[in-house]
Amino acid sequence: MNVADHSTVFYDGGCGLCHRAVRFAIAHDRDGSRFRFASLDSEGFRRRVPAAARAGLPDSIVALTPEGTLLVRSAAVIHILERVGGLWKLLGSLLGIVPRRILDAGYDGIARARYRLFRRPDDACPVTPPELRARFED
Repeated sequence: MNVADHSTVFYDGGCGLCHRAVRFAIAHDRDGSRFRFASLDSEGFRRRVPAAARAGLPDSIVALTPEGTLLVRSAAVIHILERVGGLWKLLGSLLGIVPRRILDAGYDGIARARYRLFRRPDDACPVTPPELRARFED
């Protein structure tokens, strides 16, 4: 896998759950070939995702695949799990068997309560180490 094959994960910068999801993806993408990241409030998001597509997106995790497909809700989570690999890929594959409307209903329930369930960590906006800066878009 080379850098051109990365997915871009767009996330809610103020959400503790989204913050943890980004840290999870970084931890499992040691060489930086699978993912790039940008906040949903970033210029990178506005540049990469057309306004018409942005209008109906949730304010949580959104993934843009290397092929240009925009994934939301449970589809984005499954995509991230599968790209992480190992047992996480297996979990993503198993989740893919569950009907999407059921997964999305569960996703939406967690998303509604995420600010209460997952407090924003104190280090949500840390100074990004130089080796990780290239993985984030402005």
